[in-house]
Amino acid sequence: MFLEALGSAILGLALAWAAAYRLPHRLPARRLVLGTGIAGGLFGAFLTHTALGSVGFLPVMLGAVAVAAASISLLLRPAGRLSRHSATV
Repeated sequence: MFLEALGSAILGLALAWAAAYRLPHRLPARRLVLGTGIAGGLFGAFLTHTALGSVGFLPVMLGAVAVAAASISLLLRPAGRLSRHSATV
């Protein structure tokens, strides 16, 4: 169980680092992104382990990556400027 927690935290950190490296203009501060990746990975491992039981290491890591990616995606900002046009104009 310790290896699951460590592995999920490392995978969440790696995913967050890759996102922060590839999309720095669309994400907030790097510390927030890295922390979100780690927390998402740990929560994903906990959630998967709780839902599936002890099915193995790989399914738990896949759940951790999925929840970490979903958590990081919530931090993304729009790419360009939003143009707000009124429906009456």
